[in-house]
Amino acid sequence: MSLRAMVPADEATFGKSVIDQMAASPVSSLSDAAAQHIVQVLAAELKILPHQVSSTVAMLDGGATVPFIARYRKEATGNLDDTTLRNLDERLIYLRELEARRAAILTSIEEQGKLTDALRAAVGAADTKQALEDVYLPYKPKRRTKADIAREAGLEPLADSLLADPTRNPLEEAAKYVRVTSGTDGADAGAVPDAKAALEGARDILMQRFAETAELLAKLRARLWEEGRLSSAVVPGKELAEEEKFRDYYASSEPIKNVPSHRALAMFRGWHLGVLKLELTLDETAEAMAIHPCTAMIATHVGIAERGRPADAWLMEVCRWTWKVKVHLQLTTELLLRVREAAETEAIHVFARNLHDLLLAAPAGPKVVLGIDPGIRTGCKVAVVDATGKLLETSTIYPHQPRNDWQGSLATLRQLVDRHQVHLIAIGNGTASRETDKLAAELMKLSTETTSEGRLAKIVVSEAGASVYSASALAAAEFPSLDVSLRGAVSIARRLQDPLAELVKIEPKSIGVGQYQHDVNQRALARSLDATVEDCVNAVGVDVNTASVPLLARVSGLNQTLAKNIVEYRDAHGAFRDRRALCNVPRLGEKTFEQAAGFLRINDGDNPLDRSAVHPEAYPVVERILTQLGKPMQELMGQRSLLQGLSAADFIDERFGLPTVRDILVELEKPGRDPRPIFKTAVFKDGVEALSDLQPGMILEGVVTNVAAFGAFVDVGVHQDGLVHVSALANRFVKDPHEVVKAGQVVKVKVLEIDSKRQRISLTMRLDEASAVPRSPRETSHQASKAVMSGSRSGSAAPSAQPMGALAQALARAKAKQAG
Repeated sequence: MSLRAMVPADEATFGKSVIDQMAASPVSSLSDAAAQHIVQVLAAELKILPHQVSSTVAMLDGGATVPFIARYRKEATGNLDDTTLRNLDERLIYLRELEARRAAILTSIEEQGKLTDALRAAVGAADTKQALEDVYLPYKPKRRTKADIAREAGLEPLADSLLADPTRNPLEEAAKYVRVTSGTDGADAGAVPDAKAALEGARDILMQRFAETAELLAKLRARLWEEGRLSSAVVPGKELAEEEKFRDYYASSEPIKNVPSHRALAMFRGWHLGVLKLELTLDETAEAMAIHPCTAMIATHVGIAERGRPADAWLMEVCRWTWKVKVHLQLTTELLLRVREAAETEAIHVFARNLHDLLLAAPAGPKVVLGIDPGIRTGCKVAVVDATGKLLETSTIYPHQPRNDWQGSLATLRQLVDRHQVHLIAIGNGTASRETDKLAAELMKLSTETTSEGRLAKIVVSEAGASVYSASALAAAEFPSLDVSLRGAVSIARRLQDPLAELVKIEPKSIGVGQYQHDVNQRALARSLDATVEDCVNAVGVDVNTASVPLLARVSGLNQTLAKNIVEYRDAHGAFRDRRALCNVPRLGEKTFEQAAGFLRINDGDNPLDRSAVHPEAYPVVERILTQLGKPMQELMGQRSLLQGLSAADFIDERFGLPTVRDILVELEKPGRDPRPIFKTAVFKDGVEALSDLQPGMILEGVVTNVAAFGAFVDVGVHQDGLVHVSALANRFVKDPHEVVKAGQVVKVKVLEIDSKRQRISLTMRLDEASAVPRSPRETSHQASKAVMSGSRSGSAAPSAQPMGALAQALARAKAKQAG
């Protein structure tokens, strides 16, 4: 079949530029000016050109995915990579929400009849949601306040006169506003019984006015952020709460702008549980001043000074009350939310990176695997899968207490290995993992035969999320008659063959490679993790003739329904012979085919290009290459020496530029290449099975299970991960642990300390470092964070029943409003 025949008959439609196709898509509800403003902002933030932004936004709005744009629309985007495209997508959401809110605020103020040119300019100049809300604050509809009541009583002129002329005597001026008004119902409506009441009303008016001044709020907020300290202290009587998980925060204080994400989230969890109380202050010297620095800032901004005039003392008291009653709580709430949002963003970022590394871990490949889900009382569940992942046989063995059927278990496993020519044994890393690993080691000694794949080998794999898969509707549909516990053994075996293909069946949050995942914004977390899974799946590519529904559903342009339709069509009509046959699948149209085709592989089809990442729309380019070389396809693909002699510039046209042609040539060199690393396993040290077996100075091999902002956790085979603090990852300064290690990486570590009471292990990757080095309090707090990280709200003690303070209530309300 010729390459030209693989292109749709209506090539003009199929080959149409995505940007042209987007022109007919529904436009955003934002105004043209707002949309253009967003383009300019994104271009400045990402340091790219406006046309790159507008092209990308057009494609995203038209339904194109980031993997598709990054891979197949490099000419339109100016060769933007997937990281930049993801950042653009995220910021686009924020900026559109900002513009929508700006429009709503302008409408609200205009309906009140208070919109002036200056106010319109101020609203238009606000570049963050916080700045926008500051401008809107005086005009925001709110419940009737004390200041409103005072205005209704006619006290605003009193407030204005004292502010404008401090030489006036407050009591004498206030006496002019004393009056008693009898309402029709006999009540005193708008009454001002005495001068003291009049001054209190005037104070309330000025307090609200000062507290709603956007420029002043911005200055105070900046001062608190730059000089403020976030302090935490234990709530009396809660010293032993949560098994002292928060002990490192019982008396802690540091600059608020420097609080790392993991410590911030730990403190917020402690506050939520009623164990900690949080406070935002300036340094001790500032707090001890006769006039609080923020009170002085308020006074300076509104033109108040203590010069001995009659009203000066009263006006300074108004400033003090403004800070203490109005602004302090408001700004504290805002800044704590700022810290929390930044911490959540970092936590989500860490989770996404760890998930990325885990999904792209090296696959063992198409080998027969025996999976063991270890257990003690209920036995070890065993499942054997063939090279394609098909379940061959299951069993349950009882090598451990209470049955202790060690020899019987060995005999069963040996029969399974011999009967199915097993090459790899995958052992879950949960309870009884090391004991079961011993059983597998003994089995390896007994199995002296060498298969075509080599000697029998064993690998301990993470079983995170296996129980979630076992109880899922997907597992029930796949294995309706199989016991739930045995499904877990199948998952363990398959995730050794291909971690990506198996882990996509599990909700990303259940894989458990994040920090404080239950404490962060769940919607943002889900969006980030879904994007990560999408990027990983499309980076590797999917064999359309073997892939499961969950894996296909993650391919660019596809969803759960289309993935199911593909599998059903495949089952009914047999394997797909070429990519174009996908268009026969119900509901899979040309636009979907365009998005998905390049990421779907057909390894034994009619066209060799269908097993590569070359998109069908670019097959004519390959045809021109074949024509110039005078070679058939079979002699071209994989021939690096032949391809390297070609110039990409010779094959560009009005549609395919240098980036695309270069990608095609690279792909032809290694068609269908897998970006994942070579398969390698860690070998745990014999005799080291429990915390008590560890000794300072031991050098062990282990697997990185999680990477956090403060270091990496490593499984060395004792059921408790050890921590390599960021300062011990390398013999150089390491700012980000991800620079050195990734989840799933095999590393060598040295044991520094063992804290048996708190079940903590301190490790180092600097193998020349002395053992039992005293750790600093700050590093100890990093160790403590592991215990807090691993918990969840649902599994922790209930929050304190004591009433929350004003700060706690405000923060809770703000968080709830944000989540809603």
